[in-house]
Amino acid sequence: MATRTYFVRTFGCQMNAHDSQRLSGMLEQAGYIEADSEDADVVVYNTCAVRENADNKLYGNLGMLVRKREKRPGMQIAVGGCLAQKDRHEILRRAPWVDVVFGTHNFGSLPVLLERARVNNEAQIEILEALEVFPSTLPTKRDSIHSALVAISVGCNNACTFCIVPTLRGKEKDRKAGDILDEINSLVAEGVSEVMLLGQNVNSYGVEFGDKLAFGKLLRACGEITDLERVRFISPHPKDFTDDVIEAMAETPNVMPHLHIPLQSGSDKILASMKRSYRTSKYLGILERVREIIPAASITTDIIVGFPGETEEDFQDTINLVKQARFATAFTYQYSKRPGTPAAAMDDQISPEIISERYDRLTAVVNQVMLEENEKQVGKIVEVLVTNHEGKKDEANSKLSGRARDNRLVHFNFESKQLIRPGDLVEVEITYAAPFFLLSDKPILKIKKTKAGDIYEQGKAVGNSNGVLLGIPTLVRS
Repeated sequence: MATRTYFVRTFGCQMNAHDSQRLSGMLEQAGYIEADSEDADVVVYNTCAVRENADNKLYGNLGMLVRKREKRPGMQIAVGGCLAQKDRHEILRRAPWVDVVFGTHNFGSLPVLLERARVNNEAQIEILEALEVFPSTLPTKRDSIHSALVAISVGCNNACTFCIVPTLRGKEKDRKAGDILDEINSLVAEGVSEVMLLGQNVNSYGVEFGDKLAFGKLLRACGEITDLERVRFISPHPKDFTDDVIEAMAETPNVMPHLHIPLQSGSDKILASMKRSYRTSKYLGILERVREIIPAASITTDIIVGFPGETEEDFQDTINLVKQARFATAFTYQYSKRPGTPAAAMDDQISPEIISERYDRLTAVVNQVMLEENEKQVGKIVEVLVTNHEGKKDEANSKLSGRARDNRLVHFNFESKQLIRPGDLVEVEITYAAPFFLLSDKPILKIKKTKAGDIYEQGKAVGNSNGVLLGIPTLVRS
């Protein structure tokens, strides 16, 4: 039997991206080879049920796949993740050409389900209601040599009225700190220099084993790992945010001075309706303490516009808070109904026209604040982790990209004779600022080579532009 190819497409958040890396790892362990497009023997859609028009995007893509399938005998289509967990039977009703439907709690079953669907010549649905295997214990194929996603918990114990995640991913389940640190140590040994700790609510980590200070302790423990250059995390919830986490960030050199802390609304009335369990005074208090202890910290956030019942006064409260909070970046979203959430049944739904108009006004304010905050970076020397190696063809004006310690995107010049690889660290002086990026057009001040860069260079030498590690699933210890 010829080797079969696969392609995984991810919709949604970084937790979905983490899950997709596990799906790829398991398929490669089962003998599949990755394809670079949906012209593959197996196409997997890892879905989101939170983002706007998630179902329309899924069925639109499935409609295009059915035509590919007609031209490719034996092609299989699998749909997994949050939307599959929610809609299960609806997916097969609307797209009967799908072969496998699996949920958020059984990613490890995919290779078996594909084979069962092939042998039995009928669709397979497997949706578990509780997690059996923590996803980070499954094989993984990373998208990057130098950076890795590490889940510390799954699920959520909150009840935000706009969110369906607790229903689809279940109650919070925390992973043992020793297992997390074992995984990170293994990743560092493979060349990883940056990890992103993932959870629906990372700063409630430890609730399962009764330690409210567990997340701060975990950050400090990451600081003891040799050659781990950078630690990031996403996302904390303001209601659980404690001073010990701020202190751990400040006192642990490899924990980056960047905090993504969702606001959602600047109106206390709307926060109450969202069941967000904090008010704007507490939120601003967190920002004040972070900036007092970590002056260089950048703070980013999420904001929803047009939640049911939002008045013009409520919206102005959000505008005013954005101006006061001085976010480095704010990800803004237009509210749309999510079936199965309490907010979808609320009275006083806002018209799409008003939501769109408010969204445009908020975006204009956010972009202006971002520009003003970025302009403060001009003249500063920043350390950049190189993430992109696609320079311009004009060697006299080649540019690379990367992230500063505070997570700002930086583009910088380099000379053709300089050997700089993804994963290396450079120091540059910022000379220009735009709302979404910083620029350095001066010579690089310092270059720090890394193991990840060495691996990338080895991969280029043998014709693999992504580095030799990519494509080799890594079995992480449980």
